[in-house]
Amino acid sequence: MMRWHLPDVAATDAVGNVLADTQPDRAIVFLHGDLGAGKSTLARAWLRALGVTGAIRSPTYTLVEHYPLGERGMALHLDLYRIAAPGELEFLALDDADVRLWLVEWPDRGGDALPKADLDVWLELDDDGRDIRLLAGSPTGQEWLDRIGQSPVCSAFLRPNDRKVPQPSDK
Repeated sequence: MMRWHLPDVAATDAVGNVLADTQPDRAIVFLHGDLGAGKSTLARAWLRALGVTGAIRSPTYTLVEHYPLGERGMALHLDLYRIAAPGELEFLALDDADVRLWLVEWPDRGGDALPKADLDVWLELDDDGRDIRLLAGSPTGQEWLDRIGQSPVCSAFLRPNDRKVPQPSDK
């Protein structure tokens, strides 16, 4: 598991860039946190880092947004807050074989209808920004965390000398 304190949107954008730069060829990511914790902000930064141009909309009302990644396939950004039961996922056309990245907000509402996450991202607001935790959910996710930990951003930008330093910790 890795933890950081993100003091502002620029720090959230930097984490989105690191996640995009280090992600495996196919990745399933569950984004957890209360309303307003920054799930869509992080997803937007991540998608921008992958080269998505134009509007990146929160899927709050559409439930799913599809983003072409050029030759790398497709990214899906889902917001399951408004679904009543996991069976409703059948109607969202999520079985596209070309999907390289799943960003799923409110994944607990999707239950067993969702594939298993490679990475769980937990966001939480605090008095001076937000805290973020990354937890591997698969061997691919653990390899990913290892790459994230080697990122220059993690060692330079995300390691301030205060009590809220990013601290990779053992499971």
